Amino acid sequence: MAKARITISLEQDQAERIRQHAERVGMDVSAYLVHAATRQMAESDAIEEQFAEVDALIARAEQAAGVLPAEPAPELTEQERRDVEEALGLVQGRDRQGRRPGHAA
Repeated sequence: MAKARITISLEQDQAERIRQHAERVGMDVSAYLVHAATRQMAESDAIEEQFAEVDALIARAEQAAGVLPAEPAPELTEQERRDVEEALGLVQGRDRQGRRPGHAA
């Protein structure tokens, strides 16, 4: 397989750290960088694959929201507003007293 050359620019201290890390694991800089980039790409691909269904669901919801009529939102009653705030607090990890579970008051 033909090889391609890629030139990168980086700060001197970054280059030295990369050289040191590559040396520590017994690799030349080129092989070390290829290994690191390949590993990062595999992780990114796995994350994208894992969340593909969620991303598709969000895209469908956004598309559906774009065709909704532009009606003004109804005013909430005070009780509805408190219910929404409580639900958001639970989603954000707060209990009914506004504390995050597992954290000191």
